[in-house]
Amino acid sequence: MRNLKKIALVITDVFSVNVAYIIAFSLIYYGIPRLYFDSFKKDAIIISLIYIVVFYIMKLYESLWNYASIDELMLVVTANIISGCLVMGYGRSIGHYFPINIHIIAIVLAMALTLSFRLSFRIYRRGILSVYIRHNRNRNRVMVIGAGSAGNMIMKEMLTKREKRYNPIAIIDDSPYKIGKRICGVKVMGNRQDIERIAKEERIDTILIAIPSINQKDKSEIINICKKTECKLQIIPGLYEILNGQAKLNTMRDVSVEDLLGRDQVKLDDKGISEYIHNKVVMVTGGGGSIGSELCRQIAIFNPKELIIFDIYENNAYDIQNELKYNYPSLNLKVLIGSIRDKKRLETIFCKYRPEIVFNAAAHKHVPLMEESPGEAIKNNVFGTLNLAETADKYGVKRFVMISTDKAVNPTNVMGASKRICEMIIQAMNKVSKTEFVAVRFGNVLGSNGSVIPLFKKQIAKGGPITLTHKDITRFFMLIPEAAQLVIQAGAYAKGGEIFVLDMGSPIKIYDLATDLIKLSGLVPNEDIEIKVTGLRPGEKLYEELLMSEEGLEETRHDKIFIGRPTYTNIEELKRNLNSLKFILDNDNIEEIKNGIKQMVPTYREASLKEGQSESKSVGYKDEIENEKHGKGIVEKEVAASV
Repeated sequence: MRNLKKIALVITDVFSVNVAYIIAFSLIYYGIPRLYFDSFKKDAIIISLIYIVVFYIMKLYESLWNYASIDELMLVVTANIISGCLVMGYGRSIGHYFPINIHIIAIVLAMALTLSFRLSFRIYRRGILSVYIRHNRNRNRVMVIGAGSAGNMIMKEMLTKREKRYNPIAIIDDSPYKIGKRICGVKVMGNRQDIERIAKEERIDTILIAIPSINQKDKSEIINICKKTECKLQIIPGLYEILNGQAKLNTMRDVSVEDLLGRDQVKLDDKGISEYIHNKVVMVTGGGGSIGSELCRQIAIFNPKELIIFDIYENNAYDIQNELKYNYPSLNLKVLIGSIRDKKRLETIFCKYRPEIVFNAAAHKHVPLMEESPGEAIKNNVFGTLNLAETADKYGVKRFVMISTDKAVNPTNVMGASKRICEMIIQAMNKVSKTEFVAVRFGNVLGSNGSVIPLFKKQIAKGGPITLTHKDITRFFMLIPEAAQLVIQAGAYAKGGEIFVLDMGSPIKIYDLATDLIKLSGLVPNEDIEIKVTGLRPGEKLYEELLMSEEGLEETRHDKIFIGRPTYTNIEELKRNLNSLKFILDNDNIEEIKNGIKQMVPTYREASLKEGQSESKSVGYKDEIENEKHGKGIVEKEVAASV
């Protein structure tokens, strides 16, 4: 079929060129004078061959004219001019002197005719498909939100691909100038406030949001309006799609709860990051986990001298290894299996590879599990971090960045308390080492392994119920890529000893999260899917904090990264306490271990069910910042936690 199209184009080009010369003679001489007629008969084949060869060399027979753009049209113009000039040169070389005005007119006419035939293919196909699409009742009736470049690309694809089951009916755009205009024959019918009405009037089946550069506030508002229509809802992933010219139907995906809770795109100081990552040996512990693997993806962009992924779970490490090898073929990648609890293994690796930058994302993180196995949390999180920090110091690592958590602030569980001890280790080591030790503290990340969203999705898939521990429980959330990007950015600002705190925005009610997930699945909360409140689990807070009152707050050059002022931790005293804690671990007695933790973390107090259900207020991060600026403290603390 494709060869037949090429042959058809060649035939139409031969026809166009010869007709162009005949018309040129007719316009000047009202026919071809006998003086030139014999020469033209002899030269017609050569003239045609010259045009065909030039067109072939310039790949005019390889273009997809159904999707022709200005570039293809300019190529046709250029090819005709070159061919015409070669024909003139050929005529003069054999003594056939057609008048120059004949050549000029023939070039213009050949240009017009060859373009016309090519555009006719596109016009014919689009016209036939448009009629077919609009009269095919099996196609989804579609509303496209966004009359910009991405929306235009999506519209064109819907109208030129027969196999796609979309029938564009309406376009929505907030620009008053665009309302009433048409794109690809489809009318811009209104703005976001008209979505619900138009969807009902036009019997819309599917709504496509095609605004890749949309900010989070507008995205959430539009999605919430669309949810009222009961239409299937899809969205284009992001700005990079339109920048790469990839705003296509196959990039559209279902709207997820991440779209509702996500945040505006992070702006990074690429130069600052590159200065400490580019051409350096970078090691990521826990590199196969949710945060660790995303750190690896982001680090790979900045072309490190070598990227070392260190993880105890071989399957996770294997997956990220394959992904990075595929996406970054030239990346010098080393994947090593082992545990940060094994200091001898760490010594071997650091001695051999000499990492210059270390990101520690290896940790036990599940609160209820660590309540039942506190010794394992301490062994892995605390002593694993100590092993890693001491090894980094010994082998002259330039910068050490530890991933911490908001649960380390006034902790009510073992996991949070263990991370607070890790922060103390980092700050103490920074006092005695040439290595710059810092920690980065943030809340929950959307979609991470074992987090609430994947759990809720599984429960919905099984028909419910969705289980949550308290109707008023709130958490801070951010996207995994955003968290990883800000961790790397914070590392660029490190001078040593800081606890960087990421702006998590306002806290999200988990109950609202559950209802949104059910609605996005096309179901009705507490009718199709029950939401069941089970009660707070051991160690669980009703809300989280990001700063302790004594830490204070300082701004950085990035509006989403702040610094908790370093607190003094004596390394010798810390090590004595750690040795005592290590001795307690040998007995594997849960109460003894928790009491040992309390000796090291005075703000650690186990949460009781009664306390967890008492009224409390989650303070948004921006509120915390404003309070600090006005001397009002950092956060609204829980009941004083001193043991």
